[in-house]
Amino acid sequence: MKRYLIPTAAALGLAIAASHASADTVLRASHQFPGGQGDVRDEMVQLMAREVAAADVGLTIEVYPGQSLFKAREQWGALARGRLDITSLPLDYASGRHPEFSATLMPGLVRNQAHAQRLNDSEYMRLIKDVILEGGGRVLADAWLSGGFASSEQCITSPESVSGQNIRAAGPAFEEMLEEAGASIASMPSSEIYTAMQTGVLEAANTSSMSFISFRLYEQVECLTQPGDFALWFMYEPILISEQVWQGLNEEQQTALMEAGKSAQDFFADAAAAIDQEMVDLYEENGVEVVSMSEEDYNAWLDIARETSYKNFAENVPNGQAIIDAALAVE
Repeated sequence: MKRYLIPTAAALGLAIAASHASADTVLRASHQFPGGQGDVRDEMVQLMAREVAAADVGLTIEVYPGQSLFKAREQWGALARGRLDITSLPLDYASGRHPEFSATLMPGLVRNQAHAQRLNDSEYMRLIKDVILEGGGRVLADAWLSGGFASSEQCITSPESVSGQNIRAAGPAFEEMLEEAGASIASMPSSEIYTAMQTGVLEAANTSSMSFISFRLYEQVECLTQPGDFALWFMYEPILISEQVWQGLNEEQQTALMEAGKSAQDFFADAAAAIDQEMVDLYEENGVEVVSMSEEDYNAWLDIARETSYKNFAENVPNGQAIIDAALAVE
């Protein structure tokens, strides 16, 4: 009889362990960025998954990088409807549904990472997060990425230098400014830039420094305009959770997610300063010319932006002027 008790007890123990594992609530996290290749946005989500697992609150995060679960432009809609649980999302991608989000990619609005951190705790960001919440999402971690321009034709510095080039801009605010300067605009997520350049659809693009690295755009361009001292391009790319999903979690699970989000945000803040230099080094190593905008170039772009992007946003977006004023009030 004893001969059968031992394996039976072992099997019972395995069954109990399996039932506990299956009792975990599984959250699916989707993003468009390469997984396991050092992209800080993927690393933020992976860090959260590890921390939530360690918290042992009956919660598991499964990470689906590289658009393997939802395409880049589908993520906000899926999140808002509760079909997707968590995403790392360039928020301006959802500006077609919520035009207020264009304020998170407004030329020259964010000056540097220190300024971005101050904006996170400002009335400006409270207004943006109110729209996120009303739309069906909730912020778990803030992240602002700086970026620049790259071209296969000629270096982009002054507004005149973009004239005639087919360029990808990440959102409406940059598109309006670039079009006024004489560029032709093509809209697409950053994950599609490489193929568009390879096939001649694009001559130029602006995107984040991290995307310039992780999508290997140095293989398709001749000149990179780094953020430098005059960074025209900053984009808000938070980690979001579906509000429907959030409301279905218990207090312990919500706390674990917020703590993991804080760790991811701190991790990003530590990594952000090095990303621009990593990009510059990588592009120079691959024979790409690297240039910077002068203060004169920067101011010329801002003059155009104020008459296009800023003006259109203030006039046509609900609460637009208040959002711009709140951002400009942060020194």
